[in-house]
Amino acid sequence: MPLYEYVCKDCGHHFDTLRSMKDADTPIQCRSCHSPLTTRALSVFFSSSEGRSVASSGSSCGGCSGGSCSSCGHN
Repeated sequence: MPLYEYVCKDCGHHFDTLRSMKDADTPIQCRSCHSPLTTRALSVFFSSSEGRSVASSGSSCGGCSGGSCSSCGHN
């Protein structure tokens, strides 16, 4: 099961939980204030390959997957 990150719209608490993909966008109760007003957050990930590291928040250019391209400014 994938690990998803959520943020509470009422108290701002960030938390993560294991959920099935079909339930990923279904509202989940905040673990801090128990509010049902939560939303899925963009996850930050880290990977390493051949001594190179890549960190992404999903907000950069999707066309080059964080590599070199003129459209997202990565050189």
